[in-house]
Amino acid sequence: MASILDEYEDSLHRSASVQQSRASVGIPHSGYVNARLEKETPIFNKQRIDFAPPEKINSLVVSSNQLCMSLGKDTLLRIDLGKPDEPNQVELGRKDEARVYKMFLDHTGSHLLIALNTSECLYLNRSVQKVRALSRWKGHLIESVGWNKFLGSETNTGPILVGTSQGQIYEAEISVSEGSLFSTNPDQYFRQVYTLEEESGPAPVCCLEIERGIEGKFFIIATTRKRLFQFAGKVPEGTEQQGFSSIFAMHADHLPSFREFPANLGFSEIAFYTPKLRSNPRSFAWMMGNGVLYGTLDYSRPDSILSDERVWVYPSDIDITVNKPISIVLTQFHFLLLLPDRVKAVCTLNGQVVFQDLFLEKFGLLTRMIKDPTVQQIWIHTEKVVFRYHVQRESRDVWKMYMNMNKFDLAKEYCKDRPECLDIVLAKEAEHCFQNKRYIDSAKCYALTQNYFEEIALKFIEAKQEEALMEFLIKKLSNLKPSEKTQTTLLTTWLTELYLNWLGILEGDHSQRNLYLDTREKFRTFLSSPKNKDCLFNNRASIYDLLASHGDTEHMVYFAVIMQDYERVVAHHCQHDEYDEALNVLSRHRDEKLFYKFSPVLIQHIPKKVVDAWISMGSRLDARNLIPALVNYSQSASTQQINEAIRYMEFCVYQLEETQQAIHNYLLSLYALCRPDSLLSYLEQAGTNPNRIHYDLKYALRLCAEHGHHRACVHIYKVMELYEEAVDLALQVDVDLAKSCADLPEDDEELRKKLWLKIARHVVQEEKDVKKAMACLSSCALLKIEDVLPFFPDFVTIDHFKEAICNSLEDYNKHIEELKREMEEATQSAKRIREDIQEMRNKYGSVEPQEKCAACDFPLLNRPFYLFLCGHMFHYDCLLQAVFPNLPAYKQAKLEDLQKKLAATSQPSKSHHRPKDADTISLGKGQQSREQIKADIDDIVAAECVYCGELMIRSIDKPFIDPQKYEEEMQSWL
Repeated sequence: MASILDEYEDSLHRSASVQQSRASVGIPHSGYVNARLEKETPIFNKQRIDFAPPEKINSLVVSSNQLCMSLGKDTLLRIDLGKPDEPNQVELGRKDEARVYKMFLDHTGSHLLIALNTSECLYLNRSVQKVRALSRWKGHLIESVGWNKFLGSETNTGPILVGTSQGQIYEAEISVSEGSLFSTNPDQYFRQVYTLEEESGPAPVCCLEIERGIEGKFFIIATTRKRLFQFAGKVPEGTEQQGFSSIFAMHADHLPSFREFPANLGFSEIAFYTPKLRSNPRSFAWMMGNGVLYGTLDYSRPDSILSDERVWVYPSDIDITVNKPISIVLTQFHFLLLLPDRVKAVCTLNGQVVFQDLFLEKFGLLTRMIKDPTVQQIWIHTEKVVFRYHVQRESRDVWKMYMNMNKFDLAKEYCKDRPECLDIVLAKEAEHCFQNKRYIDSAKCYALTQNYFEEIALKFIEAKQEEALMEFLIKKLSNLKPSEKTQTTLLTTWLTELYLNWLGILEGDHSQRNLYLDTREKFRTFLSSPKNKDCLFNNRASIYDLLASHGDTEHMVYFAVIMQDYERVVAHHCQHDEYDEALNVLSRHRDEKLFYKFSPVLIQHIPKKVVDAWISMGSRLDARNLIPALVNYSQSASTQQINEAIRYMEFCVYQLEETQQAIHNYLLSLYALCRPDSLLSYLEQAGTNPNRIHYDLKYALRLCAEHGHHRACVHIYKVMELYEEAVDLALQVDVDLAKSCADLPEDDEELRKKLWLKIARHVVQEEKDVKKAMACLSSCALLKIEDVLPFFPDFVTIDHFKEAICNSLEDYNKHIEELKREMEEATQSAKRIREDIQEMRNKYGSVEPQEKCAACDFPLLNRPFYLFLCGHMFHYDCLLQAVFPNLPAYKQAKLEDLQKKLAATSQPSKSHHRPKDADTISLGKGQQSREQIKADIDDIVAAECVYCGELMIRSIDKPFIDPQKYEEEMQSWL
């Protein structure tokens, strides 16, 4: 396998040269085709508004889709952009020469302030048609307004800030209600809170902005022509309605923090970018003499929220002495500068001009540019025309700028939905990391690109960065699809080889111990990864070969465990004499086949633990498959070790209640070999019913005979019902044992007598014990003294048998007396029977004239009839008809034969001139024969009442209607 990987690395070099040749002819390195099917729309898409003002446009403001413009001297036009066909025109009602200087519209589009060049200010609410003069504001030329976005509503502005041309900052509040329209002025108060100054004295307040940070802290930004001031402070909770006087009071004795630039446009303007409605601005752009100060807003800072500030100088074609910028608006990634005849868009990331739009002279000079923060639309107007810009997919090329600035995280963020661009960014980041020798980070990025795999791998190989190469392969492997099995196999095998090489290098270096442990843990994590499981399993033979070639038995075992190849694990432990570990693996995974395979080895070394493991497995193991291991073990082990085999067999027999003959036979052999005492108890416990005995009787008999266990043999003979053999063998052991055997054939008295005679002969002839022989007579009632006398020698005196002979004679006398008594009882019984017969002959019954046959219900006396003791009466022919079908076939044949004979005897004689004596003799013989025939017919037909006898009982299961005639009977009822 190692040679295969070496060949693969050589192929990488060859492949790399192919990639270079491809690159030379223009083959792209990315898997994506970057083609645009149609011309992409510009970011800033200009639209001219179809509107021809009747008078020149003086000023235009827009907010929350509400547009207000001043036309001519005295006209104000309001348009709800949601309903552009319903404009609303309001007259200012001024008779003097006053003209609109500036207009200010709040964030809700409800409050409009109109500053006049006569230092007056007017107010118009969206819900009313009448313009109101703000008397408290008179005498001040309003330059800027800071709206309160936190307390303002459609009818009340909340505390706001107002900047004048003289540098004063006033705090004011305007409230409009239905009742106040006809009473006092809408301005609630108008008080000065601060004055802004430059080095030459008070300067106009060009811009004001109020923002609220965290924990109720407020930030106020105010600008003059060259300075940007910041006021910060907390307003006590519950006193927000009282205004911002407390914040400005904190700076009464010292100047607030400010930024100052030397150049001067004569004015300045600040713009903010708010990503979402009702959120705080995220960035700002301040247009002043030296350029545009751009930065972000960090509300967590204590004194200044301006952060990441930088000054983007004006493009080279802008000369502030000739064509200075007029207005500025800020979007997410650009700020737009309004010049008298064009609009320039500058990227805030690199300061480059990315868009320029030149306006024709016929439209006139550009006057003002403003952005509606709620819908992110930009409005520009001249005195004659109004234009609107839509910002579309502003971030489309931002990723390139971030990439060129080496801000790869931001670049990836802005092209995550464009995989072809993301691939370019990742490739650039990977190359950047590689050049800066951040090889691991480079590998991670390269793995996510579509660059040629061989080229990247060769790059790390040439740099001798195996760790980075491994990281690249790991990431590449994690990104493969399940269908890419060939690539997965290649990467998995290569990674295994690299890990093993790296571990081999680190293992011998004790100074790198921690790195070795960390790498080992990574390797094990790689091997046990669920995603790699299928691939590793399918190629486990190759992985085993790699592990074996490196001699890494530790990880070979670890990998085998992961692959659930426990056979290899157990075999490894057995080869290294780690029998306890091998048994632990078997016990933990409880694989029956592995137990069968390795038990012969393990039981030779740790028999007790192996048996304990078998017992813990219970019925999951088939003890028959373990017998070979036990046989091999018991043949070479001592008696004490054989006890372990007996312990498991006893567990199988008594706990698991095994019935397999092989198990019981083997337990018998162990008992016969080492435990003869347990042998007999086992046999007795097994019982004497051959059908319920699980061992082989013949095998057990042969086994016990070989080892001389006679009592066990006697028991087996008894089970086999070989009582003669049992008695013969028992007489060699114990006469009492033989006696117990002799009584077993209870149903065969002849055999019992024979067995007892064997015992008696043995006692008389072998033991020569007359008393014991006499005891045999008393133990068996079948034996008599005359049965055993032939066994005694001739010289034995009769005195030894006197009592037995007397007892025998007495028994004979009793038997004779009993026979006499039985004969007398038999004689009496015969006498009583004859009397009963005579009595029956004389017995009669009376029949009334009106009695009827029980079968046909016709008068009984019309034809021959039968009368039964039960009281039923039948005509002869009716009874014959009822009885005949239920008679057995042979009785039916006999009855037909008797009827024929009876008919033959009833025929009249053909000769009328016979001698008288002869006729009498013939008649007498005929009458006798006829009576006998009628008696035989009566015995068959009138043996019992057809309604009360067995005939009726036998016919109880017969249907009332013959099945063959059922259809006919059913049709007769229809």
